[in-house]
Amino acid sequence: MARRQCYHCKEWIEEGAPHDCWTTTEAALTEDLSEDLKDAWERLRETAADFGDQRIYASHSSIMFSRKSCYFFVRPRKHFLEVYVFLGRVIKAPQVRRVHRRNVKAGHLIHIKHRDEVEAPITDWLQEAYEQSDELTLRGRQAGKKPAGRKKPSSKKAVKKKKGKK
Repeated sequence: MARRQCYHCKEWIEEGAPHDCWTTTEAALTEDLSEDLKDAWERLRETAADFGDQRIYASHSSIMFSRKSCYFFVRPRKHFLEVYVFLGRVIKAPQVRRVHRRNVKAGHLIHIKHRDEVEAPITDWLQEAYEQSDELTLRGRQAGKKPAGRKKPSSKKAVKKKKGKK
C-alpha cells in the first residue's frame, strides 16, 4: 500500500488513513517528560488553574492558558519546560532568558527544570499576566486601529481634478 510523509510532523502515513497531527492533548505533550519535569508541569498547571476562570488547551506543540486571549503558554521540551508569559512590562530577572516586545505586550521566555522553580517570582508573574490579560488584549486592539485621517476621494472625477491641480 502507498504511504506518504506528513509535511508537519514527518510521520509516515498509510494512504487513505486518517491523520491529524495538529490535534493533540496535554497528556500527549507531557507523556515523555522526566519525573522532575512532570512534577514541575503539574505544579505549574495547578498554580495557573487556581487563578480563576480560563481555558487550558493543547495546540500543536504548546499548552495554552487563556482568558479572552493567551496570557501564557508552555512548550514541553526534553530537558526543560519553555514558558512564555505575556505582560504589559519588561522584566529584567535572571529567570527571564529572552523578551519579545510587541505593541503593548512583552513575551518573556522562562525555562523551568524543576518543581521548586515554580514559586515566586514566577508565580507572581503568571498571576499578573492572568489579571492583565483582558486589559492588554483590549489595549492591543485599540493600538492596532489606524487613526481617522483625511478621506480619500471616492470618485474618478475627484481624482482627475486633484491630479490636474499639480
